[in-house]
Amino acid sequence: MITQVRYGSRYGSRVGGSLMSDALRRIDDLVDHNPVLPPPHIRQRLRLAAGLTQAQVAEAIGVRVLAVKTWESGKAVPRQPHRDAYAHFLQRLAEKFPEVADAG
Repeated sequence: MITQVRYGSRYGSRVGGSLMSDALRRIDDLVDHNPVLPPPHIRQRLRLAAGLTQAQVAEAIGVRVLAVKTWESGKAVPRQPHRDAYAHFLQRLAEKFPEVADAG
């Protein structure tokens, strides 16, 4: 059984309940593998609350110090696979310092 499912102005096909659209699968992968990061100023505040330097963060994630500087300034965003590591780092700090994470 094939049914049409409307997604905004686009349609996808379902065959036996499974979505047969490569575009929708790519979108799901994109959403699932791009964790949301806090705003840049919160990223920096979390690091500082933990008493860590940008060099320490860069070494732990496996990037250059300049990368961490640009992530914290909002001039750039981390790409995979570093985005997952950076998001994990920030999440751990947010759990440890919720007052900083919630300061917005």
